[in-house]
Amino acid sequence: MDINDLRSIATVGSFVVFVSILIWTWNKRNSRDFKEAANLPFVEDAKPVRHKKIIAKKGKRK
Repeated sequence: MDINDLRSIATVGSFVVFVSILIWTWNKRNSRDFKEAANLPFVEDAKPVRHKKIIAKKGKRK
């Protein structure tokens, strides 16, 4: 087995993984989950986050 056989196996393996991801993505069972995930940035939080100002204390230098 030389390097070209390993490259061929890696190429075929990558193609199989790519096609598997495509099938998983376009599966109708997963479409609701993907739509929900796509809308997450637009969902407002129930409670707004309040940012506290942090004031650094200066230490005494000797």
